[in-house]
Amino acid sequence: MAAHLSYGRVNLNVLREAVRRELREFLDKCAGSKAIVWDEYLTGPFGLIAQYSLLKEHEVEKMFTLKGSRLPAADVKNIIFFVRPRLELMDIIAENVLSEDRRGPARDFHILFVPRRSLLCEQRLKDLGVLGSFIHREEYSLDLIPFDGDLLSMESESAFKECYLESDQTSLYHAAKGLMTLQALYGTIPQIFGKGECARQVANMMIRMKREFTGSQNSIFPVFDNLLLLDRNVDLLTPLATQLTYEGLIDEIYGIQNSFVKLPPEKFAPKKQGDSGKDLPTEAKKLQLNSAEELYAEIRDKNFNAVGSVLSKKAKVISAAFEERHNAKTVGEIKQFVSQLPHMQAARGSLANHTSIAELIKDVTTSEDFFDKLTVEQEFMSGIDTDKVNSYIEDCIAQKHPLIKVLRLVCLQSVCNSGLKQKVLDYYKREILQTYGFEHILTLHNLEKAGLLKPQTGGRNNYPTIRKTLRLWMDDVNEQAFPLYLIESHGHIVCVQWLCPSQCAAGPAAFPARLAEYRGSSPHPPRAPL
Repeated sequence: MAAHLSYGRVNLNVLREAVRRELREFLDKCAGSKAIVWDEYLTGPFGLIAQYSLLKEHEVEKMFTLKGSRLPAADVKNIIFFVRPRLELMDIIAENVLSEDRRGPARDFHILFVPRRSLLCEQRLKDLGVLGSFIHREEYSLDLIPFDGDLLSMESESAFKECYLESDQTSLYHAAKGLMTLQALYGTIPQIFGKGECARQVANMMIRMKREFTGSQNSIFPVFDNLLLLDRNVDLLTPLATQLTYEGLIDEIYGIQNSFVKLPPEKFAPKKQGDSGKDLPTEAKKLQLNSAEELYAEIRDKNFNAVGSVLSKKAKVISAAFEERHNAKTVGEIKQFVSQLPHMQAARGSLANHTSIAELIKDVTTSEDFFDKLTVEQEFMSGIDTDKVNSYIEDCIAQKHPLIKVLRLVCLQSVCNSGLKQKVLDYYKREILQTYGFEHILTLHNLEKAGLLKPQTGGRNNYPTIRKTLRLWMDDVNEQAFPLYLIESHGHIVCVQWLCPSQCAAGPAAFPARLAEYRGSSPHPPRAPL
């Protein structure tokens, strides 16, 4: 059912089956018909490990989104809340439970905290008078979620904020627990390398957890040779720059959530002769993107400029395959063609989808504004004019472009210059606040606190030295010949994806990738998690 998870060098289906087994065991504890009330944030991650068919096998008849007031009517014996340990969610749960008690008949309530139980949350439920209503109060350790054959994610969007703004180390603990689960399934990792204070803390937590389980030796032969832990603030440059791979641009423009993307429906509507276009679909086209799809696996990490030629070649191959039907003369040949037909039709559908996506992306990447933005980014990363106010950023602010676009560019300039001159920083702050509102004083303060935006302290700008020493910028490369890989980071589990060229025959190489090289990795390692 998730064959793509076993395509990589490590069979991640083992991890997926382990978390599915834990889920089944909990559901079986709640005997009888069930309704699940979901914390909406969890529906996406859970969809990657357990489809509705699995839940239905264990007597789940209804599913609702966690909302205030009364739950929808459901003739079930058990109501199970799947939630993150957040205090604000406990208030909603208490409201649901009390309204169900008044409605009658009596139900059995259960709560599953993901990924950890929280004493504070249980105390809140107790204060609200509903803690005793729950028969089972347990935790579900969903720390690392298998996204693809080479990628695990914590799906902890607030991890960076928690660590660097709030000094909350909860996400580091979850990272350590997730890595310990990984070692329990795939063997103890012999060597751990790291850079950064958070990486050190995760490593120390892992050592302490291992010491606590000294009685049980792991007899599994290790699948992983090394673990490389990197703080996000080791490389603040990568998430600020525009992604230029096919997958990266889909994420930049439309956003990929839990391996799904929602796209404008116009490009995907079947074209008919005489169609006036009045009956075009209005609902967004939702597609799943992972390596289970052969074509997507081939083009996802390619520089977008190289995708067109791949799609063209694939179209010719599929067309030639369909033309083979004219050469089928014997019954055996016809039977062989018919047996291949489902795969060929799926390939043709996949090609049509990705051709439409490429057209949507091209409409953006061929725009003058996209080119100007990319030019500014590359100038900053090349060390050009990083110490003065940039005219393109000024224009973006004056035209009230999306604030996130402006902030990414300003922060990129700051990182590439080891901080901005005080008068330049003050100018940007003043323009942003006057244009977007003074409520963003806190936004700018948080960016400074996180180290993304800062004034120069008089020290030397070390970025040019790092860029040269670690070869972070490459000129005169053939973007058609090599794939372009970027760094994906979720929380503090970093997936290093090797990077060769960038657009316009030059581009940035990922700093963590270079660090991995200096650890003795091969010059062209596969796309795989560390």
